[in-house]
Amino acid sequence: MSSGDLLSVEPLELKFPFELKKQISCSLQLSNKTDSYVAFKVKTTNPKKYCVRPNTGIVLPRSTCDVMVTMQAQKEAPADMQCKDKFLLQSVKTNDGVSAKDISAEMFNKEAGHVVDESKLRVVYVSPPQPPSPVPEGSEEGSSPRGSVSENGNANGPDFAQVTRGFAERPEAQDKSAEARALISRLTEEKNTAIQQVSKLRQELELLKREGNKNRGGVSFIVVILIGLLGIIMGYLMKKT
Repeated sequence: MSSGDLLSVEPLELKFPFELKKQISCSLQLSNKTDSYVAFKVKTTNPKKYCVRPNTGIVLPRSTCDVMVTMQAQKEAPADMQCKDKFLLQSVKTNDGVSAKDISAEMFNKEAGHVVDESKLRVVYVSPPQPPSPVPEGSEEGSSPRGSVSENGNANGPDFAQVTRGFAERPEAQDKSAEARALISRLTEEKNTAIQQVSKLRQELELLKREGNKNRGGVSFIVVILIGLLGIIMGYLMKKT
């Protein structure tokens, strides 16, 4: 942490995990240890490369302010991952109650007699964290046994035989499953048709019963036929289900 007279800044090095074609951000914290309002301004030797938000502002007495520095996406890496870019933090005391919109470039002009406190910051590139390398199968001790491959390229072991048999059995199992679904669908349709027929016959039987007083002899014969048909259909349904 820089121990300036007005503002202290942390860290003194802007560390960017460098990656090509990717924007990278780094934050700074400005601390005002005084009882005065302090205005600040952030400058850089390479303004086209970096975006600073906010680049000017007011830090209230005994408070802090965060500044975000974003490096634009780079098309190529620097030699030896070294960076010569630098930042300069300027700070001056201001009147109480001022705001960021009251800040002007004249406030940081030393030649005009203003007391300007300065802290220099450097940029450091660091390598981004590397993802853990995958562990080859079978390299760890205590791993489950696997089928090995002999020198002539033939695989052996019970696991390989089971896998091969499983692949060979899958098409047959799929065919059987399709046939079973087709059979179930067909039986369901036949069952629904038979139920509809039974319902229709029951309605006709009820109608004939109502007219039974008019012609009992003929009705009795028809009733016997209908009851027989009902028995046949119900037996068919019981057999299918």
